[in-house]
Formats: sequence, structure tokens, C-alpha cells
Amino acid sequence: MTTQNITPSYYENPLIGRYASDAMLRLWGPQRKFSTWRRLWVALAEVEAELGLPVTAAQIAELKSHIDDIDFDTAARYEAKLRHDVMAHVHTYGDICPNARGIIHLGATSCFVTDNTDALLLREALGIVRDKVAVVIDRLARFAVKYRDLPCLSFTHLQPAQPTTVGRRACLWAYDLVLDLAEIEHRIASIRTLGNKGTTGTQASFLKLFDGDHTKVRRLEQRFCEKIGLSPFAITGQTYPRKMDSQVVETLSGVAQSSHKFATDLRILAHRKEMEEPFETNQIGSSAMAYKRNPMRSERMCSLARFVMSLPSNTAATAATQWFERTLDDSANRRLTLPQSFLAIDAILILYQNIADGMVVYPKVVEKDLRAELPFMATENILMTAVEKGGDRQELHERIRVHSQAAATVVKQDGGDNDLLERLQRDPAFAGIDVAAELEPKRFVGRSAEQVDEFIDEQVNPIRERYSAVIKNSAAAELRV
Repeated sequence: MTTQNITPSYYENPLIGRYASDAMLRLWGPQRKFSTWRRLWVALAEVEAELGLPVTAAQIAELKSHIDDIDFDTAARYEAKLRHDVMAHVHTYGDICPNARGIIHLGATSCFVTDNTDALLLREALGIVRDKVAVVIDRLARFAVKYRDLPCLSFTHLQPAQPTTVGRRACLWAYDLVLDLAEIEHRIASIRTLGNKGTTGTQASFLKLFDGDHTKVRRLEQRFCEKIGLSPFAITGQTYPRKMDSQVVETLSGVAQSSHKFATDLRILAHRKEMEEPFETNQIGSSAMAYKRNPMRSERMCSLARFVMSLPSNTAATAATQWFERTLDDSANRRLTLPQSFLAIDAILILYQNIADGMVVYPKVVEKDLRAELPFMATENILMTAVEKGGDRQELHERIRVHSQAAATVVKQDGGDNDLLERLQRDPAFAGIDVAAELEPKRFVGRSAEQVDEFIDEQVNPIRERYSAVIKNSAAAELRV
């Protein structure tokens, strides 16, 4: 790996400079990567010593004492000369561990360190994502409880439909993440590693080291994988199957899809002035229009989510083009795709939690918008009540149809208020019916409030129990920019 000094003259990845958390940045950073390489070399040496190869305790102790003190400048000079990043770090490690130089990387190929490291990083990165998703679910659930029975318009085809409640809508957002969390948990449990497979997966180099002893070769991989805490794939080429990368990034795409859906809904609600994301005291919504409160956080979520949703095509193509036992055209691609997919999801979930912690609801606007449409939605109830009082169903239906279209004309063409209620009250066919009583919003929301309670009890509370420490210790999500 070559290193450069970051200056204002160089492009800076915004995922690093603006969006992702310190924890995720450090996880995918050079120090963590190459220290993990050294830990893997130590684990390999320890198991080789256990199984009788000429590796001494002093050599292992020397390797252990220099796991984290990496001379990146020396590694860069070696890589410029050797054109090989793994060998550059083998030599750099050997320089600081001269007595152990000869046994570093013994029997291994480059993918021994790169792939086993990637598997470990993928599992830990998924753990960070998992915890963040659990926290956002908790925050949305709190919001849902607060507004469990506040009636609001719902929409199908982006047109007003039968009312729901603000809290129940929040449960829809949360449930998408509940499904994502289950997928993340499954993916973490499914992570496997390369183990000790050699140049084409046949373990020939290790078989040579152990003088043809197949039992020791199998034991080597078993003990090594026990040390690093992952089970190996049953059979591989030179690398672990790139199918795993594809599955992991697909899982991240699922989180991005859920986040995009939420952020889009919130942007539409902000347009209707019913709900808004947090807006700070000194925040500027527009450089030109000082009055604006643009939904910057939601828009950024959608923007980053589109990026993550584009990446599965990349990992799928990589998995599909690994000819025979391997090709190297995966390498540069994976250096971009794997870390950046996690950095972007990390940034999205920071935004999601920040919004969920501070979403603003305007109940009077919610009620006003609902009541503007409610007369149309109440017509079926009014029709049934009039029939019960002896009216002719078909005649009443026609009268409601005519009045509804006339009221719609007033709204759409004249820009007036919905006067359907007044029209029905003036019609003798509906005399004696308390039309206003038929317009109580809570009569139209069905089991919305009860469904919130059931969702929290059956879906959210088990998650809260599993991640109680994470949720308890989660701080407010602060945006970097």
C-alpha cells in the first residue's frame, strides 16, 4: 500500500471527510487492516508450532510484540519496489522481527491474509450496522407510541385513502428495519472465512510442509480458524467465494432501501407541512431563500441510499466473473465496494437515528389535511345510515355521487374548501342524519392504535431485549456536517 499526504489539492472521499462514523472509518482503515494481517501471521505460526513445524516460542513472541507498530513508509517503499502489497508487509514485518523473518507467512499465499482479514472485518462491520439498526428501530417505536392514536391521512397511489394514525405509519418504517435486522443477524451467523487453503485451494503447500500428513493439514486449518473465531468454507479456490461479498452487500442494500423509503415519505410529509425532520437553530435551509427549511437530512439519506443500492450489481458481477480458481480483477473493485458500502450505510443510519430522535409533528396541520378529505371518505357511512332510516340505496348513492363531484369541482377548479358536508346537510334525502357525527376521524382508523401496541409488543420489545445494552448506551446521533 502506498500512502499520500492528504492536502486540499487532492480529492477527498466525502464518506470519510463528511459522513461516516469514527468507528466505521477505523475499522476499514490501514492500521486495522495490516495489524489484522500480523495477527493472522501470528496465529498461523502458533498452530504450525503446535503441530511440530520448526517455529520457536521466541519467534512467536517477537512477532506478537510488533503487531501494531507498523512502519507504513517502509511498507510503501517495499511495495514500490516489489509491486506486491502482501510481500511489502511481509518484508516490513521481517525487518522489525529479524529472528522470525524466515517463518512469517510460512506455507501461505497472499489471500491467506487478505481474505481472512476481509471476513473478520465484514463480520465486525455488520455488527456495527446491526447495532445501529436496532437503535433506530427503538427510536421509531418510541415515536410510534407517542403518536399511536393521532389520526392522519394515509395514501395509496399517492392519493388520499382511508385514514391511519401517525404512530401506525411509523411502525411501517420500523418494520422494514425489523426485517433488515433479521437478515443482518442471519448474514453475521453465515460469515465464513478462507482458512488455510493455499494457492488454488488444494492445500498443497501445507501438505508439503507436513510431509504428506493430511491429518495435520486438516488440523492446521481447524486450529487456525478456532483462533480467529470463524469457521472455514468447505471448499474454495484461492479466495473465499465472492458470493459472500455479494450476499453481504445485498443485505446492506436492503437497509438502504428501507431508509430511502422512510426518507422519501418524510420529504413528502414535509412538503405537506405535516411532519419535518429536526431543524437546528442556526441551520440554513437555502443560500438564497432564507425562509426555507429544506429536508437536508432526508435528502442526503436518499442520495447515499441510491449509492448503496447500486453496489450489489458490482459484487454480483465480481462473483460471476471469478474464472476457475480465481482472477485478480476482483481486487481493485473490492477495495472500493466493500468499505464504501459500509461507510455509506453507516452514514445513512447516523442520519436515520438523528431524524428519528427529533422528528417534528404538526397535529393541527395533520388534522386540517385529514378533515379536508374526510367528507369524501365518510360518504359510505353516511349512505348506510340513510338506508337504515328507510332511504333507497341506489337513489342515495346517486345523490352522494353528484354532491361529491360538485364539491370536488369547488376544490380543484375554484380553489375552495370541500363543502360536501354542507351539501349533504341541505339535501332533504339526508334529513335527520347527524352528518357531522359521521366525520369523527377516529371512526375511520380501524385498529391502527391497537396495531401499534401489538407491533411494539411482538416485534420491537424482543429486539429491545436482545440489544438492551446497545440501546441503553446509544448516544444522540450527531451529524459530522
